[in-house]
Amino acid sequence: MLLKKFIIYFGALKEEKFLGYELVESMQTLPVKISGDSMWPNFIDGEVINFHKYHGEPIDVGDVIVFPNPFNTQILLVKRVVNINDNMCVVEGDNPDPTASTDSHNFGPIDISSIVAFRHNHIAE
Repeated sequence: MLLKKFIIYFGALKEEKFLGYELVESMQTLPVKISGDSMWPNFIDGEVINFHKYHGEPIDVGDVIVFPNPFNTQILLVKRVVNINDNMCVVEGDNPDPTASTDSHNFGPIDISSIVAFRHNHIAE
C-alpha cells in the first residue's frame, strides 16, 4: 500500500510517498526542514527535525513549536515558547541576533490553538 506524507521544505509543503510501515510514525511526527538561522545554534539551517504533531498536549515555556506565520499562513515557522499567558504564547528564535528572527516581536503572541507540532525543550549543549 502506497501512502503519502507531507514535509515542510523551505517553508512550503512538499509531498513524498512512502510505504505503509512508516504510517504509525508519520501519524505522530512531522519532519520539518529548518530554513534560515533564526533557531541557530540549536537547530541548523538545512537540518531535518522530527516534531510531535500537536493534539492539545500541554505546552511549556522552553518548548519549540511549529505554527503558521501570522503574516503568511502558507509558511510554517519554528520558534521557542518564551512566555505563556492564558491561551496565548510568546515565541522567539534562539539566535542571539535579534534581526535573525521573525517572531512575537514582529507579530505579537500566537494562539496555542494554531500550533501544528511541538518538541519539548530541545537546547544544544
